[in-house]
Amino acid sequence: MAKKTPNPIDKHVGSRVRMRRMMLSMSQEKLGDSLNLTFQQVQKYEKGTNRIGASRLQQIAAILQVPVSFFFEGAPHAPGQVDNGMAEAPSPAYISDYLATSDGLALTKAFMRIKSSKLRRRIVELVEQIAGDED
Repeated sequence: MAKKTPNPIDKHVGSRVRMRRMMLSMSQEKLGDSLNLTFQQVQKYEKGTNRIGASRLQQIAAILQVPVSFFFEGAPHAPGQVDNGMAEAPSPAYISDYLATSDGLALTKAFMRIKSSKLRRRIVELVEQIAGDED
């Protein structure tokens, strides 16, 4: 029997749960305890393996102190969903995937502690030059 691949939206929502949990320095075990679940169940939610129901998502949002809409920011369009041209284009998935890692989170936190906006801009320009970006 072939393994069913997770729905892209379930994966996105799960990665946003992971990102926010990591932003709060909360373990999967602590989130699981707050939800009366095992850390393995939280892990399955974060990977998109198990779908998060509406009431559970609302519970997670309250624990992680964000609105439910937070989990859908930048989500891919559902198959067959019509783009009326009014919605913002979703951010590339690789950005939210990177931000959900410990390196991405540490880099973002450290970067945001830099007070000087000029210095932040120069760091971005330096990284773009190193990466070879030509915007």
